[in-house]
Amino acid sequence: MKKLDYIIWIILVLSSCSKSKHPPLKDKKNFADSISYYSERFELKDLSDNERIKNLDKAVFLIKKSENSLKIRELNYELISKYYQTQSWENYKLASFVLLKNSFSSNDVISQAKAYRSLGNYYNETKSFDSSFYYYSKAEKIYKKINDFEGSSNIHLKKGIIQFNANDHLGAALSLSKALINAKKINDNSKAYIILVQLGLNSNQLKEYQESISYFKEALSIVNDNNLENRQYIEAVCLSNIGLVYQNLNEHKKAIYYFEKSLEYKNLENDFIEAYSNTLDNLAYSKLQLKDYNNLPQQFFKSLEIRKSLKYSPSIITSFIHISEYYRIKKDNKKSLEYANLALKLSRKEGTPIDLLYSLKQASLVDKEKSSKYSDDYLRISDSLVVVERNSKDRLDRIQLETDEIIKEKDDLVDKNRYWLYVFVGTVSLLSLLFLVRAQRARTRELLYKQTQQQANEEIYNLLISQQNIIDESRNQEKKKIARDLHDGILGRMFGARLNLDSLNVFDDEDSKNMRLHYLEELKEIEQDIREISHDLNREKLILINNFVSIVTNLLEEQKQTHAAAVTYDVDSTIEWEKISNVAKINSFRILQECLQNINKYANATEINVTIAKNEPNFDIIIKDNGIGFDVNKKSKGIGMQNMMARTNECNGSLDISSTKDKGTTIRLSIPIEFKKEIQKTDE
Repeated sequence: MKKLDYIIWIILVLSSCSKSKHPPLKDKKNFADSISYYSERFELKDLSDNERIKNLDKAVFLIKKSENSLKIRELNYELISKYYQTQSWENYKLASFVLLKNSFSSNDVISQAKAYRSLGNYYNETKSFDSSFYYYSKAEKIYKKINDFEGSSNIHLKKGIIQFNANDHLGAALSLSKALINAKKINDNSKAYIILVQLGLNSNQLKEYQESISYFKEALSIVNDNNLENRQYIEAVCLSNIGLVYQNLNEHKKAIYYFEKSLEYKNLENDFIEAYSNTLDNLAYSKLQLKDYNNLPQQFFKSLEIRKSLKYSPSIITSFIHISEYYRIKKDNKKSLEYANLALKLSRKEGTPIDLLYSLKQASLVDKEKSSKYSDDYLRISDSLVVVERNSKDRLDRIQLETDEIIKEKDDLVDKNRYWLYVFVGTVSLLSLLFLVRAQRARTRELLYKQTQQQANEEIYNLLISQQNIIDESRNQEKKKIARDLHDGILGRMFGARLNLDSLNVFDDEDSKNMRLHYLEELKEIEQDIREISHDLNREKLILINNFVSIVTNLLEEQKQTHAAAVTYDVDSTIEWEKISNVAKINSFRILQECLQNINKYANATEINVTIAKNEPNFDIIIKDNGIGFDVNKKSKGIGMQNMMARTNECNGSLDISSTKDKGTTIRLSIPIEFKKEIQKTDE
């Protein structure tokens, strides 16, 4: 794990808002003068930070109240720059949105670009990198359109850094290359140096090591050819980064050369202690790889102490891992395990995936007992990190694409808005009229549909009644036949038995007794036959109280005969069917029919029970099965279910379905008995 010294360059870039010199204080004659007055008070050294910020807040308040002029917008941007200096991020965002609003109102594209760039800075500082990238992309389009090479260079550099941190190194290379081209167009050597260093770091991550070295050396040449500020420091950092690339190439002798060259700058340890500690740790690590133990592990521990004082956890974790590796090579497993565990504990506490990966890798090498577990954790976190990195890249690409599309759509809309404004007024009235006509027609169609449906239901029910009448007529004929059979058959048998018994009364011998017993047994059989016929006829009479019950009975009997499931049913004989309308009967019958069809198709049931019971003021039809059941909440409502609900609503009834997985389904249909009277009132 190598710590790249790029953080300082991010800070340098994001600090691009410059201070502006202000004229002496003036009297508050108007809004612009008052804004300038409060803005200039920010520069007073005898004021506290809170008082200085309050002056900026007052100036922003006046900007909101003032006329939207170019001067006011320029003053607004000065205030944004000053908020940046104080790192008052919420005030910075508020002032940026004020500038954005005013720039759109005045169609000031330059101010729009400044506002977008400021908002990008705000979200970058608050770690909302997706939003930051979005606003930078918006600013980029404007700078490109107005050929502002300086603005374009700044924005491409900032976008490249965001892409670099999101591990989108190909995207970062493209953005940084554009930034370098624009920086060279305006001969901005300082910015060109920063971009080259960032390109070198990015190429190092892409494992394009020779190209990375080339970028760093080009950056060094800019330092040598130009008198840049902090020249010694930036030279030292650049040399250290070159050493880091050679370290990645496993060319540790060259790496040590550049690390030692970097450490030659005397003020590095005092003035730039973080860069010093990083270079010292990297030097010690390369020496360890060459088994050069001179000043080891002292250099590791010195770097660690500096990093602890800076309280920068990733660097501390790196030191722990390097020290653990040193003791592993020296065969001191106890100390090696101690520092590996320190690295693992701190990386888990901080929650940085990449640090945790390196800590797990080192722990797996040292702790043989838990090696397998650490390896599994390493693979799991590595896989999840790959997914996160891919998602980050995809998000940035999507934001870039969406930004391009939004800007294109905006340009198209500007051209179309005028046309649509004329069309809108003319079409609103027409659409309103069409809507009213359509709504009226829809209501008419709905009424006709309901009327037609009711008539169809009545006709269907009448057809069923007619069919049942034919069946009943056949049954009546069958009953007459049975009556004839009773008269001509059973009664004849009884008459013959009686005569024979009478003729035997005068005899008292053994044969006569046996004959009498025989005829008595025959009379018992005839009695039993009559009783069974009587019971069957009486049961049929009770069940077939009316045609509706007969139709339902036939349906259930047909279910018994044509399907494997055992069917039991019970019909309440106290229900006054004459009070129930034909609409309710036909809808109840259709719902029962639909339920049985669904059970046959989907339930895999072996038992079905149907109960028709009186439940004042309703009658209930309850269908139960012992099938596989289903999730009522997740089950999609097909046309069959919709029809059942529609038929239930048409009768002012209720339909309740309860089901448990592998425990069957219960459907309860409840319809008012007096529904017929309600329909009649409605018709009147």
